[in-house]
Amino acid sequence: MRKWLRPFVLSLACFTAVPALATGAPGAPPPFDKGQVKLALVAYLTAGDFFQAFQRGVERQAKAVGADLRVFDARQDAVRQREQLEQAIDLGVDGILVGLGLPETLRDTVAKAQAKGIKVVAFDIDLQVPGVTQVVQDHRQLARLVLGQALKDNGEHFQAGVAYVPGFTPMEQRFEIWEAVKRDHPGIVEQARFGSMTAPIPNSIANAAGAVLRAHPDISVFFAPYDEFAKGVKLAVDEAGRNKTTRIYSADISTADIQAMTEPDSAWVATAAVNAETAGAISLRTLARRLTGEEQGAQVLVPPTLITRQLLLDLQVRNLKQLAEKLPGFRDDGQVAGSAWIPLPR
Repeated sequence: MRKWLRPFVLSLACFTAVPALATGAPGAPPPFDKGQVKLALVAYLTAGDFFQAFQRGVERQAKAVGADLRVFDARQDAVRQREQLEQAIDLGVDGILVGLGLPETLRDTVAKAQAKGIKVVAFDIDLQVPGVTQVVQDHRQLARLVLGQALKDNGEHFQAGVAYVPGFTPMEQRFEIWEAVKRDHPGIVEQARFGSMTAPIPNSIANAAGAVLRAHPDISVFFAPYDEFAKGVKLAVDEAGRNKTTRIYSADISTADIQAMTEPDSAWVATAAVNAETAGAISLRTLARRLTGEEQGAQVLVPPTLITRQLLLDLQVRNLKQLAEKLPGFRDDGQVAGSAWIPLPR
């Protein structure tokens, strides 16, 4: 037990343990037939609604397949994430799920894990290491969906502000589509670009967005391709009394986001998202299949869904559970990275 607790003491990791089934999962192939499979989630970030839901999906699916899961939270510290990856290797885990992060700080350590026979799956980070399976949101399609809605709502001529921080694959791929939309529609003028990953992210974004609104009062559209960014922009728009004349388009969704979008006269009118909990479950299923040797290709894609404020109001959706119940494309049906032996999480 001390060996398992050592990484917590060394790095102050946020540790979650999901105990394995002693007798293995019924009908499962090796190594899950015997139980005691040890897995690790090494996450760059677990704060924020999306990543909390993602972690919840990973944990529930791990429990469903009878795996012992350890969760490391690097708290947006690239060096700490690398150290935690080393610790997971030292613990002798069978598989590692890397959640987000900076590829250049992780590549050699991931290669080290593979050299020791540890299977590695990466969520939303292109490690560019042969043999690592990527689980990815289709970020470009996600941006196309929500920006298509922005064009539908606002036409091809508007003044815009963009919340953006480079260095993260999901953000960069979403921003790539924004740049393409601007090229194709020269009537769209980007007045300001701003961003921050300083916690709490919504507060730091709100401060920046407030300054942008004061400097550029003609902005009528904000593209905020991360829901924590959208929360901050909404705070600034509300404080400026601009909620009836400004529209916010984002990515990702959570129960808190739904509540913010469905407020009276909310400026947050559309988002495109995957079910974060489903993405977590898919990532764990992908890792489980790697361990059993099931073929699934180098990349597993989690498709997004466009969700508008009006849709939420029409369906009377107030939380993610209701959204999954009322919008079939948003629920986990087990088809992505599924297998006959893998039960869906409860």
